Amino acid sequence: MTNIEILKRLYKDYTKKYLHKIFLAVFFSILVAGSTSATAWLLDPAIEKIFINKDQTLIFIIPILIIAAFSTKGISLYMAKVLMIKVAEEVKKRIQIDMLSSFIKSDTEIIENKHSGKYISNLNFDVNQITGMLSNSFLSFFKDGLTLIGLLTVMFFQNWKLSLIAIIMIPIASITAKRLGKRMGKVATEAQEKSGDLNKYLIDLFKNHKIIKIFQRENYEYLRSEKFVNDLKEKSIKIATIFIRATPIMEILTGIMIAILIFYSGKLIMNEQLSINNF
Repeated sequence: MTNIEILKRLYKDYTKKYLHKIFLAVFFSILVAGSTSATAWLLDPAIEKIFINKDQTLIFIIPILIIAAFSTKGISLYMAKVLMIKVAEEVKKRIQIDMLSSFIKSDTEIIENKHSGKYISNLNFDVNQITGMLSNSFLSFFKDGLTLIGLLTVMFFQNWKLSLIAIIMIPIASITAKRLGKRMGKVATEAQEKSGDLNKYLIDLFKNHKIIKIFQRENYEYLRSEKFVNDLKEKSIKIATIFIRATPIMEILTGIMIAILIFYSGKLIMNEQLSINNF
């Protein structure tokens, strides 16, 4: 099955019945994006009215609005995460029940064609990967995407020239994320295989423990166990390394963007084409 077919089946068989909770999580994601954008919008009058014009009437109102914006963001983010965690756990339960039902009803010949350790890995590791994608990736996609749209809208209203600089960086960041995503998928598949190998070895180890003792193969089995655990460790390190690899890349891109914004904004301010509060 292709990735699209897998996602369609995941939606039709498991996530469709929880659409109301998913839409509610999307609603809270919109509140997160709106409150983040509102905070950026409030900084303009805060600098201009309070610090530059010294307006006494707004010295209480703007701080209260900022507190409200951050409170809305924090509560909404919490609610969105709780909802998606509940959906992910429900989907996980349904998938595992269906898998167990399939194992129970399958012919003995089909079950014996694959080692039981592989089935255990499918039931635990693979299902956790799917539900992790649902609870984390789905929420991040909506939350970060909507926040980006909101912040770009605020930038366009305040100064469309500066917002164009940020928009130019989006395709670069998207290409980087796409490449890292492909690499992550490949390594995650390899980690699933190594997890299956480890489970298979553990079952064999407990099943044949007496034989190992009789033939005094403890040292040999110790070396084998070390290899299986080490292989899984290496794949886990690769996954974690690829996952955090985006951090320095995005930091560098952000630094470049900020440097360009400061340079260009400085030129505009010096030429009196931009006020300090808009920057």
